[in-house]
Amino acid sequence: MDTVFIRGLQVETVIGIFEWERRIRQRVRIDLEMHADVARAAATDAIDDALDYKAIGKRIIAFVGESEFQLVETLAEHVAALVRKEFGVSWLRLTASKPGALRGADDVGVTIERGTQGSS
Repeated sequence: MDTVFIRGLQVETVIGIFEWERRIRQRVRIDLEMHADVARAAATDAIDDALDYKAIGKRIIAFVGESEFQLVETLAEHVAALVRKEFGVSWLRLTASKPGALRGADDVGVTIERGTQGSS
């Protein structure tokens, strides 16, 4: 199985557990790997035969931008479920993070895997 990926997708959203975090928008970063069979798209050179990463990215931006989760874990779970359901992705690995959220660290977050590897 092949992998289609989106790295470093940044979205402003309301996220956090503290009262001050609920009043501002913060940047989150999404990295996404999705299993897909790209052979047909490669053969036809047609977007209709491909996993459309632009459409996926736009959908994630809209969803995350409108969300107001407290935990990055919850955000990751909901984005993964959305991608699997709306785009027919059988397996994905998603990292959701909050750059600069912890003093002394570049980034903090969570990586989850959902679905079955090797399935189409």
